[in-house]
Amino acid sequence: MKIDFENNTIECHVQYGNTTKISIQIDPSGFITLKVPNRTSDEVIRRAVEKHGKWILERLQQLAMAREAPKTKEYQDHGTFLHLGKACLLHELIETRGIDEEELKRDLKRFYFASCKKTIGERITPYQNQLKVKPKSIEIVESVTKWGSCSSDKKLTFNYRLAMAPVEVIDYVIIHELCHLLHMNHDRSFWRRVGSIMPDYKEKEAYLARYGQAMTL
Repeated sequence: MKIDFENNTIECHVQYGNTTKISIQIDPSGFITLKVPNRTSDEVIRRAVEKHGKWILERLQQLAMAREAPKTKEYQDHGTFLHLGKACLLHELIETRGIDEEELKRDLKRFYFASCKKTIGERITPYQNQLKVKPKSIEIVESVTKWGSCSSDKKLTFNYRLAMAPVEVIDYVIIHELCHLLHMNHDRSFWRRVGSIMPDYKEKEAYLARYGQAMTL
């Protein structure tokens, strides 16, 4: 089904079923699925898409940017960088006037470190309460191989580049590492625990696997 919205055409795959409300899902490739109750009219579907049209277009833009192959970043006002899943101009994230490129790079990395620390600090407590766990410490680090880690002495680390990911993906990494406080390996019990908190965790894993290479400086 194709729906025109603000000079854009939103193409959706509609799935009818025994559900009571309309839900919209967008996978990492940008494929849009609408799950709707049986016998829902086209007009009702159209209104639902139009209601969420701005969010859909924003999400598609985020995914399109994330799919771009890594390339040399432009450390200028019009340079584009990801922050919490959104494409932002450099001057929207840090001060750029009168600052040379090397200093801009340092300032931007500091921004991401601070943003990652703040975001994780704000979002980890509810999941700790759900899982009834508490890490010994939480540290933001730079890593080229891991998004997060949990040591045997209950210390958690998170990659500063997570600040570039959508919040729900950050939540997945938080949940993943907190679950390691209960299960240090990746056995069935571990994944069942992760799934009990975030049933769609595989979608978040897929996002990191597919677009993680674009989340860089």
